Amino acid sequence: MNRWLLRAMTELSSRKFISRIAGSIAKSPMSRRFIPRFVAVYRIPVEEAEKPLADYATLNEFFTRRLAPGSRTIDATPDALVSPVDARIAACGPIENGLLMQIKGQDYSLEELLNRSPRASQYRSGYYWVLYLSPTDYHRIHTPCAGEIVETEHIPGRVYPVNERGLTLMRRVLSRNERLITYLRHGSGEIAVVKVGAFNVSSIKYIEPLPRSLERGQEMAYFEFGSTVVLLTEDDTFLPLPGFKAGDQVRVGQLLGTLVADPASK
Repeated sequence: MNRWLLRAMTELSSRKFISRIAGSIAKSPMSRRFIPRFVAVYRIPVEEAEKPLADYATLNEFFTRRLAPGSRTIDATPDALVSPVDARIAACGPIENGLLMQIKGQDYSLEELLNRSPRASQYRSGYYWVLYLSPTDYHRIHTPCAGEIVETEHIPGRVYPVNERGLTLMRRVLSRNERLITYLRHGSGEIAVVKVGAFNVSSIKYIEPLPRSLERGQEMAYFEFGSTVVLLTEDDTFLPLPGFKAGDQVRVGQLLGTLVADPASK
């Protein structure tokens, strides 16, 4: 099957009504019977789940499960920036003149990704992480650092797949899919947590009630089915931990680097 045909099929399958149908099935009582098969196919560590498998009423409820207390350790390094999710690193690196460079062969502009927010100018020379959550992963999203929510934005969009094939075949998927953005002010500046919806359900939800002030590692939101988080830091406010590369796995609370004061603000 050639690249053009694959792209055309993906375009057709990215309609919201298809996602709504898939979501309705996953939330129906009949979906409960698929949970054991889902666990087996994706080799999900059920011992980490908050509840026994039999206590989940639907596939969606299991997919959005919380973890048992103590399943993840939040790094206690002063001024740490930690992973907000269990995920595979799809890409990471410095933002160059407003561009996130070479994410599966494509460059992304901050203006598109952030829906032309005036805040985009604060990140033009910052740092980015693209964190892909597969169906195997835990799908709740935690706060990468302590801080205060200063703005949120929901951006309607498509529901293209965000796996490796989707990111490679489709044009700038991360900027075209539905997104929920949280801007969080911390002691050294600001970060943006961009939650990108995906094929199937594309439902991104905040926890309720969502506190305005959050501690590092505190639960913030969750995905209903697989997706991606793009984590952005402002110019001159972040020192990445050396050694991370595309393909590496990270877990909630794992140290990504250190937040530092912006020299320009001193």
